Amino acid sequence: MHTIASITHELSGLPADQGLAWVSRQFKNVAFSSALGEEDQIITHLISTQHLPIEIFTLDTGRLFAESYDLLDLTRKKYQRPITTYFPDSTTVEAWINANGINAFYDSVENRKECCNIRKVQPLRRALAKADVWVTGLRGQQSANRQQMARVEWDHQMNLIKYNPLLEWTDEEMRHFISHHHIPVNPLHKKGYVSIGCAPCTRAILPGEDSRAGRWWWETSAKECGLHETHVKK
Repeated sequence: MHTIASITHELSGLPADQGLAWVSRQFKNVAFSSALGEEDQIITHLISTQHLPIEIFTLDTGRLFAESYDLLDLTRKKYQRPITTYFPDSTTVEAWINANGINAFYDSVENRKECCNIRKVQPLRRALAKADVWVTGLRGQQSANRQQMARVEWDHQMNLIKYNPLLEWTDEEMRHFISHHHIPVNPLHKKGYVSIGCAPCTRAILPGEDSRAGRWWWETSAKECGLHETHVKK
């Protein structure tokens, strides 16, 4: 039986491509959640070019940038691989908007987190319902919060193993890999959008700002949507 410690030991000396291949051999149900960021595009490339039996999925909140939808379509065509899309429950979204307003997430941190829960966390739970391992594109350099993560963790919120194969990658390593392998990325990155989520909740960052500063810029918070708030190792 695999433990977090034994998986960490097996993966400790493996680069991301070999690590993904190892995980796909050891576990029957491995799922990768792509938010279509630069890191996610790298992992999609690694999974697709190795033809690994890892499900790739994304969450469509209903409020993404047009550029994100274009990238999703381009990525599907380039790698000739299905990317499953999960949507929030329409009845729940409708009820919340009718009760609070279309842009109520600007009014308070509580409202914003509730909107993220409806549009992201709940669909993610459905997407991971049968998964043994959840692969993510998280990197420590993205934020102070993510620097506290480990490459392999037990996610108590989703009750499964979380594997972050690019956790130690630097910005320079990431962008060199993208350029070298001609991996498609969101054109908004060239306009200062580093971390791209829902359109109303994302702005370009200013020189010297943290890479997560463009997310929910009107509030002082940990800059997380609720998908990755628990990082407890088992």
